[in-house]
Amino acid sequence: MATTIPQRPCVLVFAGHDPSGGAGIQADIEAIAAQGAHALPVITALTVQDNDHAYAVHAVDAQIILQQAMTLMAKIPVSAVKVGIVAHTKNAMALASLIQKMQLQQPDLPVVVDTVLGSGKGDSLSLEDAVVAIQPLLKVATLLTPNLPELQRLSSSAADRTAQIEELMQQVSADILLKGGHGTEQEVINHWYRHGHWEMPQTWQWPRLSGEFHGSGCTLAAAIAGQLACGQSMEHALTLAQEYTQSCLAQAYRIAAGQRIPQRSPASACLADDKVTLNMRDT
Repeated sequence: MATTIPQRPCVLVFAGHDPSGGAGIQADIEAIAAQGAHALPVITALTVQDNDHAYAVHAVDAQIILQQAMTLMAKIPVSAVKVGIVAHTKNAMALASLIQKMQLQQPDLPVVVDTVLGSGKGDSLSLEDAVVAIQPLLKVATLLTPNLPELQRLSSSAADRTAQIEELMQQVSADILLKGGHGTEQEVINHWYRHGHWEMPQTWQWPRLSGEFHGSGCTLAAAIAGQLACGQSMEHALTLAQEYTQSCLAQAYRIAAGQRIPQRSPASACLADDKVTLNMRDT
């Protein structure tokens, strides 16, 4: 009797390596797997960091990154792309050009760009101005996931949040999931601004939990990409990925003093009728 071998959809991931295992490519691999997809990980940078601080960034050569990606794409169908840190403009330009070519073949290809402009503690994760370096990728994204400080840096406006969103929306063709973990409200509020309909965002609210976490932003962006690769609509993907991330943070563990590591194993995925509350302070 013939057996049917299951096939998982794949997410092509470009991100840095975090040797503490809390953020970066390891977070992406674990979060994507937990959604039922498979990560194709291409490392863009090697970082020197622990679970609290980043001390150095060493970029991987753009040609090596492209060679790996093109080898994978020649054989393996890609259902979504997720991008984290790229280290400098040269890598961002190379990846943006590659993604543009992919989008010509797959116009509906989801491209999630996690707008990481530094670590949660404010340490640099780029060899040059991170806002300048990320610009080419903003043009090819279908979803951006900035937190509040990142939104402020990506928009030159010193005005209120609405003006910042409007300014960024005029520069890109992507939806925006604005993460509220760095806010001051009693509840963490995340806003989804649809491109072209940004005036009426959809919101999710999560009561805060004390403590800080290393890699929550990577976890959420990767989980969204995994859900989109599995065929979910943007709205459903955002909902499921947030619930999953909340569960990961609620069950976070320590490897040392300082920020905790999200528990991203599939067993920690949030059940539909067992929603948890936590702090989404993304790092």
